[in-house]
Amino acid sequence: MDPILLDIPVEFYTERLIIRVPRPGDGKAVYESIKASVNELKQWLPFAREEQSEEKIEINLRNAYSKFLAREDMRLLLFLKETNEFIGSSGLHNPNWDIPKFEIGYWIDSRYSGNGYMTEAVNGITDFAFQVLHARRITIRCDTLNERSKAIPERLGFELEGTLRNDDRSVDGTRLRDTHIYAKVAK
Repeated sequence: MDPILLDIPVEFYTERLIIRVPRPGDGKAVYESIKASVNELKQWLPFAREEQSEEKIEINLRNAYSKFLAREDMRLLLFLKETNEFIGSSGLHNPNWDIPKFEIGYWIDSRYSGNGYMTEAVNGITDFAFQVLHARRITIRCDTLNERSKAIPERLGFELEGTLRNDDRSVDGTRLRDTHIYAKVAK
């Protein structure tokens, strides 16, 4: 079946979180989060080193929604259930619908880190991918030095399948970096 014909929910929930696709107007909250977290994010994520604006982020999120509709990528935003505050971004990226398989990426507003929210979100997104999208494989890639990012797949029972040596450049471009590949497969 063509993935465009799949009826994929645009919102789902975990114990403490609302996980949903971007909507018009989300740019302001995402911009404020990036601004508040830029020092932590720019160590690992190239987008955080670029000049940001509320308008650029709003355009990016609207493009992400368009890609969701085309089933080319599934960006997901994370909100606290109790307050509806935006706390981070994740998603199911690089889909291969023939398998199907996806890669989970994530970042959190540093004001909310250390509370288990991202672990909860990644667990919920993983369950969503296996149960709703019938995924056969989910991967998480992260820099071998990013201890906080590595801790999430390790806590959730993803298997470290390997390390890609000299796989990427550091975000500042000064040195080559290694990448861990974690995976969980359907039973």
